[in-house]
Amino acid sequence: MNKQVNVYEPHEWKHSTIVAGVEWKNPVGTASGTFQYDACHWFYDVSQMGAVTTKGVSPVPWEGNPGPRTTESPSGTVNSVGLQNPGVDHYLVDELPKLKKEGATVITNVAGHCDDDYAEVVAKLADCPADMLEINVSCPNVTHGGMSVGTDPVALNRLITRLRHITSKPLIVKLTPNVTDIVSIAKAAVDGGADALSMINTLVGMRIDIRTGEPILANRTGGVSGPAVLPVGLSFVWRVRQALPDIPIIGIGGIDSGEKALEYLYAGANAVEVGAAALYEPTAPMRVARELDDLLDSRPQLAAKLAAGQTWR
Repeated sequence: MNKQVNVYEPHEWKHSTIVAGVEWKNPVGTASGTFQYDACHWFYDVSQMGAVTTKGVSPVPWEGNPGPRTTESPSGTVNSVGLQNPGVDHYLVDELPKLKKEGATVITNVAGHCDDDYAEVVAKLADCPADMLEINVSCPNVTHGGMSVGTDPVALNRLITRLRHITSKPLIVKLTPNVTDIVSIAKAAVDGGADALSMINTLVGMRIDIRTGEPILANRTGGVSGPAVLPVGLSFVWRVRQALPDIPIIGIGGIDSGEKALEYLYAGANAVEVGAAALYEPTAPMRVARELDDLLDSRPQLAAKLAAGQTWR
């Protein structure tokens, strides 16, 4: 079977960025949970992205949550997929080799229900070809009473410190917005050895079926994503950048155009990731990257900072 012609042909990128010592061809990546190689490679050359972040991998296969898993919301969606994935062993022999064969810069997202889960996955990824690891600390943490480890700075610092001793790969910690003080959480991650931060993960939300009076999602609540969360994501990036001027930050949330990606860069991000937009427009990450590349032409000062691994703020 011949390979389908890509919607976007190869592009000569004008503006790169550096995140935790890793050079990205451009400042736009895909967000975890919204990218899958076997689906996306038909639409564009994945090696053309700044980076591709794969769906969270766990120690063993996870079936995810029961359906219904997704529902629409004003200017967004609410999902409770539950990190369904075939497990880290399958990832290492299937998706990761495919991505590296294509020449992609790969960020592997790591999921776990407890600290031991994270440690097991990171140990298996420690010497793999992935360029960076992103630790998703928004999962319920069994050893922390069922709370997300990402909501407790002490627990988060302990986890990242442990993972830091397992691998020398750049560690990105993906922060949840469902906290009172994002700065204390960010500092705990950095003090534990995080090389970069990505923010934000989804907000907690729900929808109600007015015919039954019951929540639409089987899990009752889910994660809100899409254009509606843009102002929230921007404010979190801004606040963390003010408190931590040197840590690399990847901005996520509501990005569906080059202009919105540019807002994150002006807020202090080194790079961005496109998530929910790719669920209804598979080529959105590549379109946003090209739009941003052109926008940076008229912003040489910002472009120069990004290329040097610096930020606007």
